[in-house]
Formats: sequence, C-alpha cells, structure tokens
Amino acid sequence: MEWLKNKKQLQFDDYAQLYQWSISQAADFWRCFVEYAEIFSFPDDQDVCSKWKNDFIGVKWFEGVELNYAQAIFKQYSDVRPAVLFADEHNIELQSVSWKDLYQQVSALAYWMRTNGIQKGDRVVSILPNIPENVTAFLATQSIGAVWSSCSPDFGKDAIWNRFDQIKPVLLFAADQTTYNGKQHEKSGQIRFLQQSIASIKHTVLLKKSNHHSEAFHFVDWNKIIATDGGELYFEPLSFDHPLWILYSSGTTGAPKAIVHSVGGNLIEHMKVLLLHWDVHPGERFFWYSTTGWMMWNFSVASLLTGATLILYDGSPTYPTTERLWQLAADAAIHHFGLGAAYLIHCQKSNISFNRNKFPALRTIGSTGSPLTPEAYQWVYQHVKSGVWLISFSGGTDICSGFVGGNILLPVVEGEIQCRLLGCDLDAVDETGQSVRDDLGEMIIRQPMPSMPVCFWGDMGDAKYRSSYFEKFPCVWWHGDFITLTSRDTVVISGRSDATLNRDGVRIGTAEIYGALATLPFVNDSLVVCLEKKDGSFFMPLFIKMEGDEKLTEPHKQIIDQLLRRSCSPRHVPDAIYAVPDIPYTISGKKMEIPVKRILMGLADTITTLADSMRNPSSLDAFKKMV
Repeated sequence: MEWLKNKKQLQFDDYAQLYQWSISQAADFWRCFVEYAEIFSFPDDQDVCSKWKNDFIGVKWFEGVELNYAQAIFKQYSDVRPAVLFADEHNIELQSVSWKDLYQQVSALAYWMRTNGIQKGDRVVSILPNIPENVTAFLATQSIGAVWSSCSPDFGKDAIWNRFDQIKPVLLFAADQTTYNGKQHEKSGQIRFLQQSIASIKHTVLLKKSNHHSEAFHFVDWNKIIATDGGELYFEPLSFDHPLWILYSSGTTGAPKAIVHSVGGNLIEHMKVLLLHWDVHPGERFFWYSTTGWMMWNFSVASLLTGATLILYDGSPTYPTTERLWQLAADAAIHHFGLGAAYLIHCQKSNISFNRNKFPALRTIGSTGSPLTPEAYQWVYQHVKSGVWLISFSGGTDICSGFVGGNILLPVVEGEIQCRLLGCDLDAVDETGQSVRDDLGEMIIRQPMPSMPVCFWGDMGDAKYRSSYFEKFPCVWWHGDFITLTSRDTVVISGRSDATLNRDGVRIGTAEIYGALATLPFVNDSLVVCLEKKDGSFFMPLFIKMEGDEKLTEPHKQIIDQLLRRSCSPRHVPDAIYAVPDIPYTISGKKMEIPVKRILMGLADTITTLADSMRNPSSLDAFKKMV
C-alpha cells in the first residue's frame, strides 16, 4: 500500500479498501501490480484487457506484451544462494543445485530440444518424480516456447495415457525407477506402453535410476544431454496468452479435461500471490509437499520467480515416520512450509508435538487440498510454533492458483480463510444468484482474471469450457465450492457444492461433518454422501474408517449422533452409519465423494475415474458391495 501511495497517489486505510479497489478498478490494479513487481512494461494509453460484456471466454490481457516464464525465473540468478535444495526418503542430506548448474543444464537441454526439431507450441510431457530434473525439464521446455504437461509417475499407465494422448506430445521425460514408501517401483513397462500407444511421441529422454538395462524401448540418456555445452540460453519471446502448461481435471465423469494456462496469466498471478499474500522474500526457502501431477508442484516452482530457494521432496510424507517432512523443515531451515490439509489433520490426530524452538526460520505454514479443521489450526499453534502464520489457501487446477488465502495485515481465525485475494471478484450466492453473507452459498467469480484458462485443449467452440464454469449462473464463473463469506470478509469453505448434502431442503457442506468427527479418537477418517431417492426424499449415509483395531458399535454410533446434533445441528445427523476398511482418495489427496455417491445410486457405469489415478483403488470395493 505504501508503493501505491508514493507512486500512484492512491491511499487505502486497510485491506478492505485495497481489495475493493482491486476489483472495482481491476485493470488499474493489474497495471500497477506488473509495474510494482517489475515484470514488464506496458503503455499507459493501452487497455490492460479487451472489453467484455457477458462472456469471460476470449478476453485478452496485456496484448502486445512478449515474455517468457523461464526468463522471469532466471532474472533471479544468484551466485550466493542455491536455486534448489532436494531430499528424498533415503537421502537425509540435502542436495543443492546452484543457479549456475541449473542454467547450464537448462541450456544444454534446450539446445538438444531445438536441435531435435522441438519447436514453439509443441507439447512436452513428463512422468519424472518430484526431483530437480523435473524443474530443469520444465524450464528448458518453457525457454523454447514449447508447452509443458506432467503426470505423477505413481499414476497408472492408463491414467497417464488418458491425459497425454489428448494433447499429442512429441517428447516424453521419464525415469526408469521411482521410490515411494520405502519401495522401489520399476517404470520401464509404463514408459514402453506410452511410447507404443501415443504415436506422436518422437523422443524419450530417460533419467536412469536403476542398474537394469532399458533395452526394451528407445531413449536418449539424460546425463549425456546435460553434459554438453548448450551455450547462452535463448528465451523465446511469447505472447501473454501463449500456452505455458496443460493441467488436468480429475475426470470423474468423462475424460480428464486438458486445461490450458497462459504464460502471462500464471506469471503475474503467481507473483501476486507469493509477493502480496505470502510475503515471500529473496533468499527465503519455499516448500510445498506435492506430486508432479498436482497444481501445487507448478505453484511451488513459481517461488523461484521471487528469488526464493525451492525445496523439493520426493517420497511419502509419512515414511519412515509421520515426522519426516517436519524434520525436513528443520534441516532445510524452511521459511514457507506448504502441506495438504489432510496431512496436518493426520499429524494433529497422531498427537505429534515439537519443541517450540525447533523451527526458528519458519514463517508460514500453508494448507490446501481440503478444508482445515479448527482442531488442526489449534494444533499448529500449540504444538508446532505459536508465532507462525497459518495460511489456508484454496483455488484450483482451473486457475493454477488460489481465490482465497493469506493476508499478513489480518489476524488468523481458526476454521476460516483470511481473505479474498486481490483482483479476484469472489462472491457467495444463493440458488437464485443473489449475494449472501454469513450463510452457505455457491462460490462465484464476477469478473475475468488473467489466470483463468486460455481454453481446454481440443475443445472445439469452447463447449466444455463453457459448460464447466458458465452454465449454472449467467455471465459469472461458477467454481463448484460451497462457501460462507462472512460479514468480516473471511471465508469458510464447506466442500464441493456438487457433493452438497440436502436435508429437508437445507444444504449442508460435508466439511462441517468431517470437522466434527475429526475430534473423536476412535474415528480415523470419514465420508458422507446424500442420495436422492425415486420418491424425491433423501438418504444420508455416513461411512467411518475406525482408528486402529476398533470396531464400530452402537455406543460409537450414539456418540457420533450426539456430537453432530450438538456441534452442528439435527440436520447433520446421518440416517445410517457404516464402517468401511478405507476412505477413497485421489492421488492428489481429495476425498472421492461423488464417485461413491454414483456407485451407491447404481450409476457406477457412469464413472470414468481410472483405478490407477487413485491413491487406494481397492477402497471402492466396499461401496460396490453395498449396492
């Protein structure tokens, strides 16, 4: 706010005023931000975005600008701090990648790509694990203007094919072996399958991690490429809306949607969040636990834009113990430590506690993926670090960023997200589209944002794009989250609105039930759905994964009923409670409420989610047996 006051003679007394300006004068906000962050210059007499009336699709931002995401990252080149630090399950000692080494490897790889005919606009895909080489491959891809896309190697071959085959890649990066949860996984068969089933793949660059010969498929050795001298790194000038990377929806009811994000849109959005809403400074260390198939990998790489050192970890967050990531936070002196909400809740329920002086560098703890319970908020401040800034962050693959998140000017309130992010015209509305406060509503965005998708790949006429976000409410973006926007301007997210529970005409968010059940020592995990019956009534079963060897008993059910009635309302009490061996999750850690609902309604044949895109595919068996 000081910069706006001194440079633009714009004065705001508090965040609420600043936020209102950022949405009422959105073009001015974005113009000021790119100048403040020194991203690029833009003429004062040129429109920031094209005029739009009733359609977000096709809006143009910063026309005429040329930029490159990789070039923006290398603007932070430093001889005094590492670019990347890396650890995995078996290597406790941190491995360091200097900016000099990163530049040399990216240069060599980019030179090889150009020499082999890979051009601006070509698609380049990766199934590398979360290691420095994946960052190198992305930066080389972006430097030449090719389009990046990655899947986690723990996806099965069919799930990867279902995504990559849509975009017709010409180059595949892969490793012949990965490690997870203490076990090594051979990937040669997966690589061979992709080569044979995706005809567009002309080249495979292999990072050899096993001692076995990989003669069953053709490849170029990674180490031979990066050992060459690529010379000075050339950055292809790209338009603001040139594709940067392609991310994928879950694909529950159809092929995963291939969501195309722009170079400029993600560049300025990521810098906005990291500089203004995370307060990341040059030289600080940024970590977010993620697979390479989740948007938080892309977001964490963006920390390099700020001059931060990127911390990577490859492996299970709970191997060999639940405290492994926390030890990494201490060893690497991490300043910004991001995790899935489910992991924080697991730590809280495991009664883990740390010496208050264990994390002297730690400034922020980020949480995303699902709502964070009030109990987990309390655990962080009581058992991790009392002075830390806990940032609950929510957005999606759809914008590769967040809509709501942290604010250094405001207090942290347990169970709530601090604010709507600058430039994001977010509202909560009822079923008629009218704004609501202090009550549950649908999350919508009333104005375009630069980081909204350019398109869905292969979506002729933008039909899928339009049906995904713009059919439920006219002329606004419908995100599909069920939220409460409080009169204090904080946000509470209650889960996906398409997984909403309907009780006597009243809509209930699943997160309210999960939060209450998380306080019970005999409950390990839970899932609730609401089934519409043919007579128009509803049936709401609750499924419980019991802790340890506990068995679900009638006294347990009574405790659950009483807790939900007391903590929430009588409407939150389920019609029936069942014990199940496990709760189904996607690989990125999201509960699979909608597939379970479809199975229980006899619609299993409408589910296209592949077992190998799940963390625990056998968990669906118990639900199938109930039909």
